[in-house]
Amino acid sequence: MASEDLNPWALMPLPWRFCFEVTRLPMQGQGSLRLLHGQTSQALLDLAPGQQRSTCCLNATAWLFALGEVSATVDGAELLVTAGVGAEVYRALDRVIFPADQVHLQQPEQLIWHGLVEAEGPPTQAGWGLPGRHWLLPPEAPLPEALQQVKQLTAPEQEWLRFRQGIPAVPGELNAGLNPFELGLNERVSLEKGCYLGQETLAKLQSRSGLKQQLRRFYAPPGVNIPETGAKLFGPGGERAGTVSSCQANWGLALIRRDWWQCQELAGVQLSLPEAVLFNSQ
Repeated sequence: MASEDLNPWALMPLPWRFCFEVTRLPMQGQGSLRLLHGQTSQALLDLAPGQQRSTCCLNATAWLFALGEVSATVDGAELLVTAGVGAEVYRALDRVIFPADQVHLQQPEQLIWHGLVEAEGPPTQAGWGLPGRHWLLPPEAPLPEALQQVKQLTAPEQEWLRFRQGIPAVPGELNAGLNPFELGLNERVSLEKGCYLGQETLAKLQSRSGLKQQLRRFYAPPGVNIPETGAKLFGPGGERAGTVSSCQANWGLALIRRDWWQCQELAGVQLSLPEAVLFNSQ
């Protein structure tokens, strides 16, 4: 991770690689895309075989419980759960499939998403918004030669990378009563496609500017009290300004209240927009 004495969010020297677990949910049948279109936040009906689009899995009140990548296939579609509990997404979909839907939901498959970052470049939606090459492999599969030659990030380094990018995770940012707009995931939401699970709540939030909090990353410099997960952040007058959702060592993520969105520091803790939020929430 970055040097604390310089920019605490500067990327470590390239190249390096990261990996995280994902769940593939394959579907067969001509109603597969229609089902995902109605059960997730993104417009999907125009996807052609081989095309992919990022989406959110929501409950009826628009609380976010997983992130996914939807791919259209020749005989159906597949949902790749990239954050959240894949088994929970499987159960949620299985409950709403009826024979008339013409969808066969197959058993979940656990995979590892490998990302290789070799040079600076434009961000991508997939792979935590980082440039580079990506592989989806079974856990027992041998690594491609390109991955074998590059350093694998340690678990603390990868968690720091998650904070840097602003990627939600269980339990701090997922299954916690948060919606996609609070986490800067606007580009994963369609407000024009018609009815879908959680759509009414999201439309109200968008039209009334109803967000009360937004995601920020934070860094606590040496000498500053390091917040713990669940800790409250306060303004100079003791006003409650936010809540820490995830943290590790000096870094973490926090939900900051509306009145403090422009604030760059609270009680010595430095706040900034995560990288993925910068290009997903405009």
